[in-house]
Amino acid sequence: MTHRISAYLDTHLIPYRVIEHVESQSSFGSAYLSQIPLPQLAKAVMLEDHESKRLMAVLPANYKISLSSLSDALKRRFHLMKERQVYRLFSDCSPGAVPPIADAYHLDTVYDDLLLNQPHVYIESGDHRHLLKLAQADFRQLMENAKHLRFSHETMH
Repeated sequence: MTHRISAYLDTHLIPYRVIEHVESQSSFGSAYLSQIPLPQLAKAVMLEDHESKRLMAVLPANYKISLSSLSDALKRRFHLMKERQVYRLFSDCSPGAVPPIADAYHLDTVYDDLLLNQPHVYIESGDHRHLLKLAQADFRQLMENAKHLRFSHETMH
């Protein structure tokens, strides 16, 4: 777990439990190795609009973002950020292990309402070997400054 993430959670008094697993390069692998249901694992997707304003979208790991739904709802046109931009923005994290804690990076956030239906939400910690387990109430506290709406659809794996 990165220092920035642990410091943010501790400063904001958000309780969490660290779940260690064998290294995995995908959210599906992390969920499988940690024996947690995919709908409870939140992933972060970094977006940018035509004015280069950034937004972190947080959704269940087994869902795919609908850029058109999100763009329509927020009245902005979004596209995925380039990987190298994401790596630079999250330079304290392992590539591909973006923690969905946008406030720690001074970013705006939107999260999918589907995450509100889960008793626990697991999130990346900034590396490929640890997940953080949050109770639903603590996830809501973590996302207190974020907008939430439906903007994803289930993927088939």
